[in-house]
Amino acid sequence: MRTRLKIALLLTSLLALAAVPALALAHSGGATASREGPSYETAPPPLPGPGAGQAEKARAYGRYCKGQSKKHVKGQAGTPFSQCVTAMARAATNKKLPAQKACSGLSKEHVKGQKGTSFSHCVVGVGELRKQQQRVG
Repeated sequence: MRTRLKIALLLTSLLALAAVPALALAHSGGATASREGPSYETAPPPLPGPGAGQAEKARAYGRYCKGQSKKHVKGQAGTPFSQCVTAMARAATNKKLPAQKACSGLSKEHVKGQKGTSFSHCVVGVGELRKQQQRVG
C-alpha cells in the first residue's frame, strides 16, 4: 500500500512540475505576443494646403471648425464653416501668418444664443492646429 501512495505522490508532483512552465508562459503572454507582431506608430497624414479641394480640406481641418455654421450667409463667399476651413489651410501652410490674419474673413458679430463669434472660434482652432503641428513636427 505504501508503494502505491508513493507512486501517486510522485506522479502528482511530476504533473505539477510540468504545468508550472506552461502557466508561466500563459501568464506572461509569451505565446500570443509573438503572433501579434511588432507595433508601429504611424504619423498622421500630411495636412492639405489651401489649393486642395474642399472635401480634402474639410476632412483635415473640419475638426477645428466644428462649431461653425454650414448655412450660407447672403452676401458672403461660402459658409462660415468653409471660410474657417480655408483659414485653417492658410494657417497650416504659412506658420508665420498670425491667426487673426488667417481668420480675417470671418464674421466678428455675435449671434444670440452662441458663445463667441465665427472669428474667435477660428482663432482658437488655429491655436489648436499649431499645437498639434508642434507635437507632430
